[in-house]
Amino acid sequence: MENKLQKTSLHQIHKKLGAKMVEFAGFEMPVSYAGVNEEHINVRNNVGVFDVSHMGEFFITGKEAEDLLQKVTTNDVSKLYDGKAQYTCMPNYDNGIVDDFILYRFHSEKYMVVANASNIEKDYDWIVKHNEFDAKVEDQSNEYSLLAIQGPKAVESMQSLYEGDLNDIKFYHFAVDQFAGCDDVIISGTGYTGSGGLEIYFKNQYAEKIWNAVIKAGKDFKIKPTGLAARDTLRLEMGLCLYGNDIDDTTSPIEAKLGWITKFTKDFINADQLKKQKEGGVSRKLTAFMVEGKAIPRHGYKIVNQDDEEIGYVTSGTRSPMLEQPIGLGYVKLGSHRVGDRFYIRIRKRLVPAQVVKLPFYKPES
Repeated sequence: MENKLQKTSLHQIHKKLGAKMVEFAGFEMPVSYAGVNEEHINVRNNVGVFDVSHMGEFFITGKEAEDLLQKVTTNDVSKLYDGKAQYTCMPNYDNGIVDDFILYRFHSEKYMVVANASNIEKDYDWIVKHNEFDAKVEDQSNEYSLLAIQGPKAVESMQSLYEGDLNDIKFYHFAVDQFAGCDDVIISGTGYTGSGGLEIYFKNQYAEKIWNAVIKAGKDFKIKPTGLAARDTLRLEMGLCLYGNDIDDTTSPIEAKLGWITKFTKDFINADQLKKQKEGGVSRKLTAFMVEGKAIPRHGYKIVNQDDEEIGYVTSGTRSPMLEQPIGLGYVKLGSHRVGDRFYIRIRKRLVPAQVVKLPFYKPES
């Protein structure tokens, strides 16, 4: 089985560091090095580096690249300008989501889609299927590596590797420049942790050189290699959706509280039905909650009311390393989804009390 798994260009480095490796989206990936809590807390306080090279990169080019992207995504691509990125999603025809991703605009005829690893083939096929435009779609996922350098000290720690001022690369903006002596690196003010930082995309040939330079530059800032387990707990503390858990082919952007990236000022796939949902309302909403006690809510656990009637289900849950309390997300029927509302999580044979809270669970600046 192991031989069939794909490996990132940094695979041997992870093995040498003693990382615990697991199968994820067809790749053998580092889930942790020193332990999830230690890595999580270090990202919140200092800086951590994640190898997320399993993510997909598609380049959409041509005179009608924007038109194609306007059709297949919910957010308004026309609001982008050169060097700007945008969070968006692709709707299907059944009120669900094909995938969520970040879209980058290099110029009017060149864009990059960064797809979730488990959806690379599905996303590519979906975009190509709807390409009735003067646009070219290229999957270059196997050519690129991606590091997420995250935490309050991320920018300061990486400044020595960049001739310009990294502070000039604002949130959801990016530059293409030399980094750590390597050309054509995409340096992006994005991330999936809520603690600030950078994501850098580069050709595989530079992977070990850039990794080693990042570790060296971050040494005095307490940088630590960080695995996918901490990436998941970090994103959940922020209430960020994970495809396959909180959103999927059966959940609509309106139900998932992604109406802010669903713009009806343009036409896109299934826009009419989603507009009806927005205007007419939906029967459930993705809801954040905190659990009383120590029991952790897991994906798929039932959410019930005081009469033990099922009103929803858990999509993501963990014990927050920063709050030292169990937290979760789940779809809950309207009427039980407001901040302050209470319900129960059915954990094995017990009903564990929980209360709806406002996101994010944890505020890094506090």
